Amino acid sequence: MTARAARPGRPLLRLRFAGYAFFLPFFVFFLVAVVAPLMYAIYLSFFQDRLIGGTVFSGLANYTRALGDALFGAGLLRVALFLVVQVPIMLLIALACALAIDSGRLRWPSLFRIAIFMPYAVPAVVAALMWGYMYGDQFGLVGQLGDALGVAAPDLLSRSWMLTSIGNMVTWEYVGYNMIILYAALRAIPEELYEAAEMDGAGAFRIAWSIKLPALRPALLVATIFSIIGSFQLFNEPNILQKLAPAVISTGYTPNMYAYNLAFNGQQINYSAAVAVVLGLVTVVIAYAVQLLTARREQTL
Repeated sequence: MTARAARPGRPLLRLRFAGYAFFLPFFVFFLVAVVAPLMYAIYLSFFQDRLIGGTVFSGLANYTRALGDALFGAGLLRVALFLVVQVPIMLLIALACALAIDSGRLRWPSLFRIAIFMPYAVPAVVAALMWGYMYGDQFGLVGQLGDALGVAAPDLLSRSWMLTSIGNMVTWEYVGYNMIILYAALRAIPEELYEAAEMDGAGAFRIAWSIKLPALRPALLVATIFSIIGSFQLFNEPNILQKLAPAVISTGYTPNMYAYNLAFNGQQINYSAAVAVVLGLVTVVIAYAVQLLTARREQTL
């Protein structure tokens, strides 16, 4: 009886071991590539290099300095403004593209989907170089169009236009990525809901408003959180454009650029680690706040 009773548990035990075996490579990679660098950065942030005494434990001194750093604060405010304006515009365009493809009224929807997604396959550095060339008011496409039309082209690399120019680049790059997330969520909606709505006389707009948009809320939340994280990690685009407009983009234009330049140009590795940790905490807090507000709104609906 005991042997027979133990047999049914063996396949379950094998399945558990198989699950752990499949999970183990990711777990090891996660520890090595994410957890270990993060712990090391936190460790570095509690020390300071001094002329007398060398590297000494400084407690929260680096964090106190970061919280009062005007350059770091200005960079945070800049990317926060970027987030508030660029992310909604990008997600609205991605949503419109996903709904258009899912509507079934487009010719060659596969070609349209690939064309929208293709900019995401372009490396960010290459995209920044390409757009930087086009933005040039004297040597670029914008300047050439202005000369051809006989009008003064705006300087898209000036201080007043720079954040908008970067926002245009990021939108061009990531609309397709977010469109794929939303389109995948649309394809997961059961066809029975559409059939029932059509039988009740609902039109295309009513179906989109009452069925598709409510079903897209989880996917929109995921895309929003990814976009928030990406906004605070803004680095490649302003770093490349800095070579074209050094008077506009400083070394602390974004928090990521500031941390990078502190570490590799200023040799302030410990303070750079503290700045990076504070930036990570700010990103986590804002992403969690968005998720919490969305969850509360879902409960009230």
